[in-house]
Amino acid sequence: MNKNQLRRSYLELLLDGIVPFWARHGVDTTHGGVLSCMEENGAPISGDKYIWSQARWVWTCSALYNRIEKRPEFLKWARETGDFLLSHGRDEQGRWIYHTTRDGQPVEGAISIYSDCFAVYGFSEYCRAVPDPKFLGAARHAFAGIQQRVEAPDFSETAPYSLPPNRRNHGVPMILTEVANELARTTGDAAIGAAADEYAGRVMNHFVRPARKCVLEFLDRHYQEVPPPEGTFVMPGHAIESMWFVMRRALARNDRKTIGAAVEVMRWHLEKGWDPEYGGIFLGMDAEGREPLMSNSDTKVWWPHTEALYALLLARELTGESWCEKWFDQVYEWSFHHFPMPECGEWRQRLDRTGKPLSKFVALPVKDPFHLPRMLILSLELLRGAK
Repeated sequence: MNKNQLRRSYLELLLDGIVPFWARHGVDTTHGGVLSCMEENGAPISGDKYIWSQARWVWTCSALYNRIEKRPEFLKWARETGDFLLSHGRDEQGRWIYHTTRDGQPVEGAISIYSDCFAVYGFSEYCRAVPDPKFLGAARHAFAGIQQRVEAPDFSETAPYSLPPNRRNHGVPMILTEVANELARTTGDAAIGAAADEYAGRVMNHFVRPARKCVLEFLDRHYQEVPPPEGTFVMPGHAIESMWFVMRRALARNDRKTIGAAVEVMRWHLEKGWDPEYGGIFLGMDAEGREPLMSNSDTKVWWPHTEALYALLLARELTGESWCEKWFDQVYEWSFHHFPMPECGEWRQRLDRTGKPLSKFVALPVKDPFHLPRMLILSLELLRGAK
């Protein structure tokens, strides 16, 4: 890992590839927001808008402004998308809906708590650039609503994947660890910071299963294991992403013990999730070697790889563990050999097990303007002082 070279290549990919791609194909200059229902090369599929993609775009544009370069267009795109969200993204109860038309007419209602979570995340970042009370108030209100809704005994609002009765999923406390940590940083609110600690604790004390050396995606409402294949389903990329969320929250408390534990859990999933035949990180797997719950588990999608690249860089910075650098080089080499699309400046997001492009979408019919730029932005922060 040559940090200077890595910093230059990441900055080039971000500012000369990712940003121009989304400026050409994504920015909706008519209604605000981002057009992300597109093919890999940017060809439009529809003008529909998924609310979590809009909120993620607010984060990406705001973070570009706050953390990379204070270009006025970054702040303009973030603000216009935020305005679209405030005008069209909530139902009459104040819950964030899932899916609208291009001009903001509801298509699917409040069926995913992740819409609410990403609204909080995006507005938290935006308000570091512009401390606008309407956006910060919306973030606080949404976070309070999330906290109540996820504790309801019949909570099931986790689209695009349904949550069966009497289940908890790893994805909710996972994302809330990062969302609460970032909102706490923006507001300075100790109660929100305490909530981040609580959600991180749920991940580490319940979904992390030391005897199995993995993070299970589903438990029952009492945090007990459930039968396979649901109860033995593992998503290596989710686990790795979750662990860097935990690391960042632990860093805010200078909790070195938790950082060390999270780094070790991350290592389990790199070792278990790496395809020994074709390379790359499997989308899903079964903890006991059965056929995984998800039929497309052997695919190689971009986001587990971007999450691993940032997580490994962060873990190396925080712990100095040499294995992190070795794994970083391995994930980097595979990812940058298979995902980049030099002809358009972006990455492919879906590959089959052997690394060949897939046309079939995973989860939503969108190209995501978030995981890759977030990895680059956060990595560049770590690399900024590299010698």
